[in-house]
Amino acid sequence: MIRTASRRASVGVRIGSVQVGGGAPIVVQSMTDTDTADIAATVAQVEALSRAGSELVRITVNTEEAARAVPAIRERLDAGGCRVPLIGDFHYNGHRLLTDVRECAEALAKYRINPGNVGFGAKRDTRFAMMIEKAMEYDRPVRIGVNWGSLDQALLARLMDENAASAAPRDAAAVTREALVRSALDSALEAERMGLARDRIVLSCKVSAVQDLIAVYSDLASRTDHALHLGLTEAGMGSKGIVASTAGMGILLQQGIGDTIRVSLTPEPGGDRRREVIVAQELLQTMGLRSFTPLVTACPGCGRTTSSFFRELANSIQSHLRENMPRWRERYVGVENMSVAVMGCVVNGPGESRHANVGISLPGTGEAPAAPVFIDGHKSVTLRGENIAEEFRSIVDEYVETQYPPRDPGG
Repeated sequence: MIRTASRRASVGVRIGSVQVGGGAPIVVQSMTDTDTADIAATVAQVEALSRAGSELVRITVNTEEAARAVPAIRERLDAGGCRVPLIGDFHYNGHRLLTDVRECAEALAKYRINPGNVGFGAKRDTRFAMMIEKAMEYDRPVRIGVNWGSLDQALLARLMDENAASAAPRDAAAVTREALVRSALDSALEAERMGLARDRIVLSCKVSAVQDLIAVYSDLASRTDHALHLGLTEAGMGSKGIVASTAGMGILLQQGIGDTIRVSLTPEPGGDRRREVIVAQELLQTMGLRSFTPLVTACPGCGRTTSSFFRELANSIQSHLRENMPRWRERYVGVENMSVAVMGCVVNGPGESRHANVGISLPGTGEAPAAPVFIDGHKSVTLRGENIAEEFRSIVDEYVETQYPPRDPGG
């Protein structure tokens, strides 16, 4: 991971079998949108998110029914071989649920606490203390997750009053950002004073505007060495959500800020919840921070590529790689680093194909109906005819099976 002087080394936090911070690779996480009380639906979605590559999965725990379902969810996941750690997302009544439903507290790998939704005044202090005490009792880490949609209004009002009385008052947006950071830092300090170890705390300050995200996390990272969970909250749907999330998080990640990330996409009607996992993986992979699945380099198309065949082949190859990656990852070492190119004409096709481990340069408009295939920079074979797609997939499969060493079953 890239690190710069703008970010002190974070304290490592163990969440089940997953290490966050402390020099560990950046972790991808996601969240279910099922009713947690619906055990079957929640198990199915957690399994799907885990298979897609989510290394931590957060579930809503908002009612007693949901809390009592958590142990059964954990048991079914374990029985199916899905060991992904579960994070409980608590708001308003977490103190009661963790106290009343012991099995829930034990089944979760981490608790998410929102300081703005714990309570108000003396109740806030008592309820926050109860949740921290449960974390210590069950030896569970916590994420103190501040969100500007549920910011502690008493803290914000106090900082606004102090700002108004200062000789050089700042604008309201800057004060709000300071309130977010102070809420996280003050809550962490409070938890540590109660006895929660520093390596059991992750912090986050979620906002939904890109420039605010950059400003808040840059400030937070300069003031603490706690592990940081990074994400643009309520990022939105489709391309807007993807662009906003990657724009903001990409800048922070480049500065070495962020130990675990989530891309909070709103699924389109009938959309797939797993998309947020894929986007998070591709963000980290395209930045060179981690490798998950071989990615396909493909040209965008132009007047030289009036045929749609190269687009169809690029899409089918990317799908083929993702579908086979779980099996390949178990069998072969390093296959996630493989590069594949599917190019549409002679202009950049041969050159890009030579840069990839496996590349194909398809014929553009008016070119000879031949598709040279390059293996590690060298021309291997020229494909022709109606079965180019199937033959190229077979070449990719053969490359995986012959070029990557088999994984030690005992390792």
